[in-house]
Amino acid sequence: MPRSFGIALIGQQFMGRAHSNAWGQVAKFFEVPLAPRQLTIIARDAATLGPFALRWGWERYATDWRILAEDPEIELVDIATPNHVHAEPAIAMLEAGKHVACEKPLAGTLRDARAMRDAARRAPGKTFVWFNYRRCPAVGLAWGLVRDGALGRLFHVRARYLQSWGGKETPLLWRFRKSKAGSGAHGDLNAHIVDLARFISGEEVTSIEGAVARTFVTRRKVPGSRRMGRSTVDDAALFLATMSGGAVASFECSRVATGHLNDNTIELNGERGSLRFSFEDMNVLWYFDAMLPKGTQGWRRIMCTTAGEHPYVASWWPEAHLLGYEHGFVNMAADILRVLGRRRPELPLPDFAEAYETQRVLEAAMLSATERTAVPLREVK
Repeated sequence: MPRSFGIALIGQQFMGRAHSNAWGQVAKFFEVPLAPRQLTIIARDAATLGPFALRWGWERYATDWRILAEDPEIELVDIATPNHVHAEPAIAMLEAGKHVACEKPLAGTLRDARAMRDAARRAPGKTFVWFNYRRCPAVGLAWGLVRDGALGRLFHVRARYLQSWGGKETPLLWRFRKSKAGSGAHGDLNAHIVDLARFISGEEVTSIEGAVARTFVTRRKVPGSRRMGRSTVDDAALFLATMSGGAVASFECSRVATGHLNDNTIELNGERGSLRFSFEDMNVLWYFDAMLPKGTQGWRRIMCTTAGEHPYVASWWPEAHLLGYEHGFVNMAADILRVLGRRRPELPLPDFAEAYETQRVLEAAMLSATERTAVPLREVK
């Protein structure tokens, strides 16, 4: 019988719902060594906290995250807040001896991310960052194929994350304020595809060769008023990079790419083959085997829903009974509980130190866009 394991969550909006669902579902589908107990939900809006806690299975609720540090029942604190309020509670909980999971990007600024990384190095607790797209079975298959040498020497990484919800009709949410988000589409979307590129390829970004960032909608309506306010973040950002193995890479993100809803796509081209994944068809991986005879070469569509062959699938549904967005979070919750229960995760989990490396890439790309020059990663500490 798995022992009870106390969890607290900070944040009750979009990611708060995704994380609450994950903690509530994980033990129903996975054989995990720890039984998650949803103890406390923390958020600022006291009026909505009670109904949220009741709906999503939290035993109690409060508006001050500081109370979590002294609660001996809570072993893991999960942070699902806007980017600028990641660092303070994360560092405080680590200093209190808790394990900490945090949404991406790691922080709103590189300075905060560095402080979080350093605090994690000093602390006894483990850290995790919710790069949830790693938990798609198709991405796991891609990771394994690359590790097995299916692509050989890597030539190209081509990644994009395009959305269209950020047009002029969208109000001035926190995501459009640099003081709260750190950056716009860049930190929100490029963070994911930089992590995927590093994860699947097994290589690091060593240099940003050039970048551009644009704000197309400069003024937005302030929620709850007739006033207009200034958007202080990018709506789109693109950059070129060099990988540690010599491959060239391109990254593109946008919140105003008309016709694209959640187009998170990555392709890797190597000497022996190629891979392509798109989240809008998340159960599928495309694979090109260049070692086959020319007459039978071609892109192969792999449905990644076979138990025993594709990660996480054995805990879910029969073949081709498809997984969705929420399943990535549940899969990650399962791996977190495995690690904390001294078992191996199904796929490697990013911690604060690894998420900091992704944040360095994001910082270097913004420096490149601002200074209109190449930026070696060794110059971004």
